[in-house]
Amino acid sequence: MARIAVIGAGMGALAAAARLAVAGHRVVVYERTDTYGGALRRFERDGFSFDTGPGLLPLPAVYRDLFVKTGKEPLERCVDLVQVDPSSRHVFADGTRVSLPNASRAGVVAALDESLGSGAGKRWGDFLVRAREAWDRTRRPLLEEPLWPNWQVLAEREPYPAVPHKRLLRTRRAGTLAEVGAWELRDARLTALLESHALAHGLDPRTTPASAAVLPYMEHAFGTWYVRGGLRELARAVYERCLARKVEFRFGAGVTGVLEKDGRASGVELADGTVAEADFVVAGVAPGTLARLSAQAVVRGDGEVPPQPATASRVTVLLALRGARPEGTAHRTVVHAADRDAELDALFGTAAQNPRPTVTVLRPDDPGLVPDPEHEAVTLTTVVPARPGESCDALTENMITVAERAIPDLRDRLLWQEVRTPADIAEETGAEGGAVPVPALAADGGQLLHPSNNTRVPGLFTVGGWAHPGGGLPHAGMSGALVAGLIVEGPEFRGSQ
Repeated sequence: MARIAVIGAGMGALAAAARLAVAGHRVVVYERTDTYGGALRRFERDGFSFDTGPGLLPLPAVYRDLFVKTGKEPLERCVDLVQVDPSSRHVFADGTRVSLPNASRAGVVAALDESLGSGAGKRWGDFLVRAREAWDRTRRPLLEEPLWPNWQVLAEREPYPAVPHKRLLRTRRAGTLAEVGAWELRDARLTALLESHALAHGLDPRTTPASAAVLPYMEHAFGTWYVRGGLRELARAVYERCLARKVEFRFGAGVTGVLEKDGRASGVELADGTVAEADFVVAGVAPGTLARLSAQAVVRGDGEVPPQPATASRVTVLLALRGARPEGTAHRTVVHAADRDAELDALFGTAAQNPRPTVTVLRPDDPGLVPDPEHEAVTLTTVVPARPGESCDALTENMITVAERAIPDLRDRLLWQEVRTPADIAEETGAEGGAVPVPALAADGGQLLHPSNNTRVPGLFTVGGWAHPGGGLPHAGMSGALVAGLIVEGPEFRGSQ
């Protein structure tokens, strides 16, 4: 039985802790804040309850696997997991609206043809076929295996089979997501639909590789899911699974350093000056924090120190509304920006704040979130640059104005609002500027590959969104599985078969 110190209680760290405890190790989690879950937090007031982090769960199989591997109770016995249908409703700049069925290619094709015109559905369906090929080519090395020592193969090869595009006597293939939209989808609304999947992660579609086609494919193939009571309930269930497997937790215990002895990790030093010895250390922290704990730790996979992928943050507005949620309301509505170029320049350039950003509106059909059936809890989210200290007052008003395209009587029904800024994310997760990690993606010279889970320091591992395979709830769970495999089975571990 090895002693394992886990730094942080985010979802990747919790997943690793539960798996390691089941393998017979003594696991202690040190968390600087007073609770677990990382970005999966909850805000409560006057009988209303809101998720302040992710509001939907893609690829629930990751957490189903975690619960199967760590105990007899499956995930569905620990949380009320429901499939969202429609998966999303979209309000485009020209006023066109479309509702997309959950995990139904035929349904999506029919819905797009009806709303956007004949042929739109086929173009999107053909794109999904190509996106599936990119998924099949990258799924295992990007998500299910430790990062390859020869990661350059993933960095240099574009897995998306783009359609040849002839222009000015030249034949080219799309290399970015924006080019996929312009050359293959050929409809501004389909392009907005495609690019919204990248924007939701803070990625610029003009520079994001075409391999990001796997993002809409994952949602299409595996569906969109919600946990009743909010995604915080998923964090609770994983935390309770850890407790049931005898994982120990030390809340309010900030770690100030990773100790080394004889060239390998030997424990952690806490803010109060005490030392906790360990045979292995698992760090589920942001890059800046890890650099302070162990300056030589982070590598790509073969000894190279990786660049940090460009990141963005989020502003979330929590709205308490009087009046019942109307029958037939979509759980998620994406209201697209009126001016795509202005939005991208505001997010990824030097332009001023965009007055009409893309806003995601979440309206869960969940009685547990409201004081009674005559009220509704609504969450608005938009992506912003990861810059600390900026006022969000004007942006909040702009977000509410944009959301009125989905909820026309929004201001008349508004009881109160609460705003969560990048500063709040920074406080909860420790990420500089409130940055949110992006999923790992192939191509683009490896700019969107994250550091490997093993490090330059033997016995020290990284887990969670800032490590391989990157950000997002499913990726965090996968990260935990990879770290547990590397510790239990050793450096020859190649992932689950």
